[in-house]
Amino acid sequence: MPPALQNPFLLWLALSVALAVLCYFGVRKELRLRGTLYGAFILACVVAMWPPYGKDDKPGKIHLGLDLKGGIHLVLQVVTDDALNATIDDAVGTARAQATAKGISFSGAKRVDATSFAVEGVEPARVKDVRDVLRDFFRSPDWDVREPAEGRFVVKMTDPFVNRIRDNTVKEAMRTLERRINQLGVAEPVIAQHGARGDQILVQLPGVTDVEQAKRVISTTAQLSLRLVEDNADSRESLLEKTQGKVPDNMDVVQGQGREAGRPEFYLVRKEAVVTGRDLKSARAAVGQNNEPIVSFTLNPAGADKFKRETGRNIGRRLAIILDGTVDEAPTIQSQIGAEGQITGRFTAQEADERAKVLRAGALPATLKYLQELTVGASLGRDSIREGVTAAGIGMAFLGLFMIVYYRLSGVNAIVALTANLVILLGAMAYWGATLTLPGIAGIILTVGVGVDTNVLVFERIREELRRGKTVKSAVNNGFERVLITIVDTHVCAVIAAIFLFAFGTGPVKGFAVTLAIGLVANVFASYFVSHFIFEWVLGKRQVASLSI
Repeated sequence: MPPALQNPFLLWLALSVALAVLCYFGVRKELRLRGTLYGAFILACVVAMWPPYGKDDKPGKIHLGLDLKGGIHLVLQVVTDDALNATIDDAVGTARAQATAKGISFSGAKRVDATSFAVEGVEPARVKDVRDVLRDFFRSPDWDVREPAEGRFVVKMTDPFVNRIRDNTVKEAMRTLERRINQLGVAEPVIAQHGARGDQILVQLPGVTDVEQAKRVISTTAQLSLRLVEDNADSRESLLEKTQGKVPDNMDVVQGQGREAGRPEFYLVRKEAVVTGRDLKSARAAVGQNNEPIVSFTLNPAGADKFKRETGRNIGRRLAIILDGTVDEAPTIQSQIGAEGQITGRFTAQEADERAKVLRAGALPATLKYLQELTVGASLGRDSIREGVTAAGIGMAFLGLFMIVYYRLSGVNAIVALTANLVILLGAMAYWGATLTLPGIAGIILTVGVGVDTNVLVFERIREELRRGKTVKSAVNNGFERVLITIVDTHVCAVIAAIFLFAFGTGPVKGFAVTLAIGLVANVFASYFVSHFIFEWVLGKRQVASLSI
């Protein structure tokens, strides 16, 4: 094909011009406009959908779903308690900071469970001040502040607030997964809320072959925080000797890789981070001074200001770089640092690239648990396509034979209209980027049946008009006009049902609904307007005594 005609628009334009010339000389004057428009539209659909699906590495115009293209199917559960725990930890930090700012001292503030925290050991003289602070910052209807004992307060999240956090956590996890999967370059992924409780996510990745890499990128929480180090030791017990075996309320113990391979090291770090993953502007894989793989990152303006201020105050102290709850490294702050930094750990170039991808996509708000994993091979997808096309072909051939036997030459008209219906359906799916699934093929086969049913309605009406003694042309015109309302009514009802299937159904049901809805709309055009045009074209202006129907 000449390069100029490899452009679909130019090809469609060339074919349309050729069709227009053909229609001008081959069709009566009053039919030329309709013939040109109908033919150009069908040709545009052919160009839009051809080739329907590719071979080897060449993609086709029709996007194939997981069951046809192969890939992985995952069901993940979002551990929403992680988000609740994080919310309570932030609340504990806020309560402690506000009390300190007002000169109030107490023995401790700690999380009780995933939805509440307690403030204990408040001096009797300052109970009212603590009560005022807690009620100012933890207001109803999200929080409930109680005093179960003298000098002790319990602050609990209300049920609506808990449900809202859980729901937002799942939605944020879905958005983060979508960004991460886009980093993998997966075409037409499916990411949807799943399960009766609403805390599961369905992920389908058509065409993915490296399952382990996809799972690593998807499930890594990528929670980055940079915290000041108070102390470090080879064991947890040694680390806590100076604190009487207890972790201070404003500290955390985080494990990391020691200087020797296989030996861990424990760090006592401040609970409040200098910067977190939320302060990241970008991240990318790079090479360090010794040609080792590193992750280079850039902070947003707010994070850069905070990082610059805190590193300037703490020159000479160690700063732990914590990724997903593990200390990657804890370098010493040599000087004030601005907007850029780097993570140098013991990882390969591929691991550095994967970490940069998940950091760019953002941290997951909670941990993900794998509930189900299915892998669909490409060969199985090809078998499904072949069997689906075979079923559609056999069905169409059987119906075509029936129409020719029962309605004679008028059955050929039905076959042409039915072919136009399928071309329009596939062209519309290709143009809008709809995904074809195995249930979608079932929808196409059902569309074939609905198309034949429409032609049967029209043909039987034409037979009835002929039995009443009407002329052939009058019978044809009356047959089409008087069934139009019936055709529109039945198709509108079916499209409404397909819309509800798409709105409330899962992935396979949605695939069926998409092809059914598009096929029904295409059928009204093909089985009514195209079929009527063919009758008018064949009959012409001459008087016809009988009709082969």
